[in-house]
Amino acid sequence: MSEKLGSSQLARPGSSIIVAIDGPAGAGKSTIARHLAQRFGLLNIETGAMYRAYALKALRAAMPLDESSALERLADETTIRLEAGESGNRVLLDGEDVTGLLRDPLVTETASRVSVFPAIRAWMVKLQQQLGEGGGVVMEGRDIGTVVFPGAQVKIFLDAAPEVRGQRRFDQLGPTPDQLPEEVIREMRARDERDRNRVDSPLRAAADAVLLDTTHMTLEEVLQAAEALVTERIDAAPTPR
Repeated sequence: MSEKLGSSQLARPGSSIIVAIDGPAGAGKSTIARHLAQRFGLLNIETGAMYRAYALKALRAAMPLDESSALERLADETTIRLEAGESGNRVLLDGEDVTGLLRDPLVTETASRVSVFPAIRAWMVKLQQQLGEGGGVVMEGRDIGTVVFPGAQVKIFLDAAPEVRGQRRFDQLGPTPDQLPEEVIREMRARDERDRNRVDSPLRAAADAVLLDTTHMTLEEVLQAAEALVTERIDAAPTPR
């Protein structure tokens, strides 16, 4: 793959803290990241949205999803850009706003499949590191605290039982005539299997991450716990002279 592997950009605030949020699908990473970004004036870099945007392009191009070389060539001509807004980020794929298309189940499934290839992950990691290198960001994904920013000041690993995560995702997507909650849970288990057992950057908690199992927690409780972790780190930081 060439050195210029596409591009991504986002404005950057003044704070230098990096908050890494990892965990499996449906654990609530996006919700927590959005909240922390608003609460502490950080920029929310949605790595999952970046993968889904690329997956959408692969689907549109009818790209074979089991051929790494073809997917690499597609990445070379792909631009992903995030634009911060009051209601969340807009995701631009080659200049097109595709934000509303990225939660389609087929796009989500495809993102899980293309992300197993080391070359695609290396491309994405480089883009994500470029976005967060100046700090002042909260970044959520599956390998942020272990690969993308192992030196992040705050590392949170969100998890929950697959049945709980599957039901949450079903509720998020809304009922459809051709999909039952059991099917969403089954797909989530399959995605967990791929994410945790892939050769490159498998899903796992960083050794110094704080585990938040949200199975029996309310959203408010999770938000408060995450806020406390960030506040503790900010309070412990040395005051600039």
